[in-house]
Amino acid sequence: MTNNKQKNIVLIIGFTLVLMLCYQLAINKTFQQKKQFNTLSQEALLFKNGSKQLSLLKQKEVYYDSLLTKYQLDGSSIQNNLLKVINAFANKNNLKVISFLEPHKIAKNNLVIKTYGFILEGDYNSINKLIYQLEQQTKFGEIINLHFEKKKNFRTGKNYLQASVLLKSFG
Repeated sequence: MTNNKQKNIVLIIGFTLVLMLCYQLAINKTFQQKKQFNTLSQEALLFKNGSKQLSLLKQKEVYYDSLLTKYQLDGSSIQNNLLKVINAFANKNNLKVISFLEPHKIAKNNLVIKTYGFILEGDYNSINKLIYQLEQQTKFGEIINLHFEKKKNFRTGKNYLQASVLLKSFG
């Protein structure tokens, strides 16, 4: 009896050793190859869609460049572009830029709000045309305050119109 019992114990131990050896030599390597196959399949899928994504990104770049040229925004800062547009319009329409202040910056929830303040002098219609151009055609931001004030030049005795403008921009 003991002989059969010993044979069974040796047989069970031998069987477990053979199972562990098979796992190490064959099954474990199969699992590693399966993982490697899955990662390579995902990379191949990414490379397959890469040309489509590249063409979409190029189309987006062309579109955004056209928006920048349409709204007269080149590579320099918004403040420089705003001043350039105001000066160009003022030269054409007999307006004077009395002052152009540094932007006031406010940060809220990772969003920077800049407020540009400037004072214009000229006739009512020209100032309104400039305000329309700034808000609708160039898209620098929105006019949050426009204050007209009639003043008198005591040396010449003539009246003139001044407009204080506040323009809010996000960026």
